[in-house]
Amino acid sequence: MFREDQETESIDVDECSAEKSAPLFVVATPIGNMEDITLRALRILEESDLIVCEDTRVAKKLLFRHGISKPLLAVPQRASEEKFTRILDALRGGKRVSLITDAGTPGISDPGNEVVERTIRAGYEVSPVPGPSALAAILSVAGIDTSEFCFKGFPPHKKGRETFFRAVSDSLVPVVYYDSPYRVIKNLELLSTLSPERNIVLGRELTKVFEEVLRGNVVHVLEYYEKHPEKVKGEFVLMVFRGKS
Repeated sequence: MFREDQETESIDVDECSAEKSAPLFVVATPIGNMEDITLRALRILEESDLIVCEDTRVAKKLLFRHGISKPLLAVPQRASEEKFTRILDALRGGKRVSLITDAGTPGISDPGNEVVERTIRAGYEVSPVPGPSALAAILSVAGIDTSEFCFKGFPPHKKGRETFFRAVSDSLVPVVYYDSPYRVIKNLELLSTLSPERNIVLGRELTKVFEEVLRGNVVHVLEYYEKHPEKVKGEFVLMVFRGKS
């Protein structure tokens, strides 16, 4: 825990000595609103020799918006070994390499975690350039005690799906998970049969034009979307928690 009265030495990890190679920079990018990117993130991307991304088409839109043109390397889920070799070769050659995802903070329920893992295993430093995250966004507007919570990523599509939601239902602490418009209703239906009394804070299209935050128990949220099927689209993040006794 950080204390305000602690004396700390300020070290800029962006300034790398000649003897030490630059770290892999893990750069958070907007989850929707293109203005949600830090000045430091833009500088790091502008100074990069290579930007590793999830999808080059998505990355190009962000970089074009901010007038940045850099070589891109797509590393999707289950990427080939050759992709990881290229990243490590760039670091070995003294290149500045940044990692971004399609939206938010790399490594949180996306392929970026394997890039980071392999970089660390190869003996290179990894430096975070923090910023937007759907997880942090929903926590910030929950209005409940979030000093302790569980994050479970995306629910399984088929095998393990019921086990996943039984764990959500039984959890003593708030549970946050991501969902897609193709499965969110089906998953809410399952959750409503397991724990109809559980409360939900649901964020849809956070930071975007049609941002929506719903609050209520599982049944009420499900009924809302049954009445408004036209709103079952976009990106979803849900927090499920016990009501106050």
